[in-house]
Amino acid sequence: MSKPKFPRMLGDNEAQAILRNIRVSPRKLNLVAALIRNVDAAEAVARLRFSKRRIAVTVRKALESAIANAENNHQLDVDRLVVTRAEVGRSVVMRRLHARARGRAARIEKWFSHLRIVVSERPQEAEAEAGAGPKQEVA
Repeated sequence: MSKPKFPRMLGDNEAQAILRNIRVSPRKLNLVAALIRNVDAAEAVARLRFSKRRIAVTVRKALESAIANAENNHQLDVDRLVVTRAEVGRSVVMRRLHARARGRAARIEKWFSHLRIVVSERPQEAEAEAGAGPKQEVA
């Protein structure tokens, strides 16, 4: 007899990708994650592709993985995907010593981070309203 299946924590219209132990500090990673929060998935990929930050390449790969999970595992429409959450968390901290003057030592901390990206499918009604825009009257 096997143990019971773990319940799915996401909704039926959501998919995610998780990266663990990324070699960048959480503060720097959060700056890149803020670029893509609450943005269409295609727009978020474009923003990351042209970002100058080194970690943007890794975040883009994670986002593309979340999009692929939505398409292949949950049969969601790729054109209607929105990045609903981009969560950054702390991981381990490697501590190293740096030799200083007079036999002293200084501590160097090398931070690691976790990243969780959740994409969800926008409902059809919201898409129709967003595409319509403000209506102008013709005189």
